[in-house]
Amino acid sequence: MKHKSALEIELKLRIPAPGPLRPRLEALGFREAIPPQSEVSVLWDRNGELRAAGSALRTRSYAGQTRLTWKGPKVPDPILKIRPEFETGVEGLEPLEAILRALGFEPVLRMEKTRAVWERAELEACLDETPFGCYLELEGEAQAIRAAMEGLGLTSDRAEPRSYPELFAANGLGSIGP
Repeated sequence: MKHKSALEIELKLRIPAPGPLRPRLEALGFREAIPPQSEVSVLWDRNGELRAAGSALRTRSYAGQTRLTWKGPKVPDPILKIRPEFETGVEGLEPLEAILRALGFEPVLRMEKTRAVWERAELEACLDETPFGCYLELEGEAQAIRAAMEGLGLTSDRAEPRSYPELFAANGLGSIGP
């Protein structure tokens, strides 16, 4: 995504539906960069070592691209999700999966959702539709996230502290294997 640095700072908010937020995002200077489309993400692990370290390794297929992302342990914060993150694009999912398997990694969770990406200079907004509800993710600098949340008329009581992998698992979705 556009605003990637070595540290991911984001806020996930529960919303009733994405439609009503679109004109509000436009009013705040966002433009739709990627219209709603399917996203498939798979978490990989090797004998649970990444999970035990509070890290994650993800492949993502979205908007005609395949990306590999490593996320490190979360930094404590009362509302924001802050963690080290490195992400890169790759040419194809099949060779990437073959490399991961050769290194001893196995897929542990598959997640599917519909995502639209909205952007403005200092912030990215993702409107996500999942099997268990709709969410707005704001990613960028902490001050810009808080200002956008306020500008959209959303309050911190809508914040969802759980990650998508935690939400998929809590809803009995996305398991791989027996």
